[in-house]
Amino acid sequence: MGDTRDQEFMCPVAHAARDVGHARRCVDALLAHWHMSPEVVGDALLLVSELVTNAVSHALPPAVLRVTSRRGILRIEVTDGGPVDEPRTAGLHDEHGRGMCIVTAVATQHGTVVHSGGVTHWAELHHLWATPSPAP
Repeated sequence: MGDTRDQEFMCPVAHAARDVGHARRCVDALLAHWHMSPEVVGDALLLVSELVTNAVSHALPPAVLRVTSRRGILRIEVTDGGPVDEPRTAGLHDEHGRGMCIVTAVATQHGTVVHSGGVTHWAELHHLWATPSPAP
C-alpha cells in the first residue's frame, strides 16, 4: 500500500483552457510522489480534467484546485467564483456538457457545495490499491 499519511496539495488555476493540462501534469506528478496505483492516477486525472474544465468554462474566477489524501480516500476539489450562466443539459450530438456525468461515472462519491465565496465541486476515489512505496 502507498503512503497512508494525510497529505494535501493546493494550487490556483488561472482562468484559461491551457491550465487544464497544467493541473493534470501537477496532479500526475503529485500522485506518483504519493505512490498511487496507475488505475487511481488515471481516474484522478480524468476527474481533475473535468472539474477544472468546468471551472474554467462555466464559472467566474478565481479557481483553486485542492487534492487531499486521507484515510484511503483521494479527494479532488475545485473551488471557483460561481456560475457564469445557468447549467444546461448536453444534447445527443453536443461535444461538450458531459463533464459532470463523467465525474458521476468515475468517482466513488461526488458533490457540490455552494458557499459565500463561490462553488466547490468535489469528487472522491478510494485508493486502497496504492502501489507499494519503493524500498529505502
